[in-house]
Amino acid sequence: MAADDRLDDDLEDDELARRLREAHRRVRLLPTDEKERVARRYLAICDLAKRDPERAASRLEAFIEGLDDTPRGQENTPGD
Repeated sequence: MAADDRLDDDLEDDELARRLREAHRRVRLLPTDEKERVARRYLAICDLAKRDPERAASRLEAFIEGLDDTPRGQENTPGD
């Protein structure tokens, strides 16, 4: 992914940034009615990441697990 070129592999925050970007990609693939609700939760996690990256990473993990339970969750494979 071209955007990864700007991230340093040795920083923990970069891993969080990669995971947030992956979550964003998966949210975009959701049906419109579900996307609105899920996008609000995603934005709250992004906002938290600015203040408390460790807590945001924990919430992001739970958020991603929840995305796997969505109707198109099985189509959202990491790295696509």
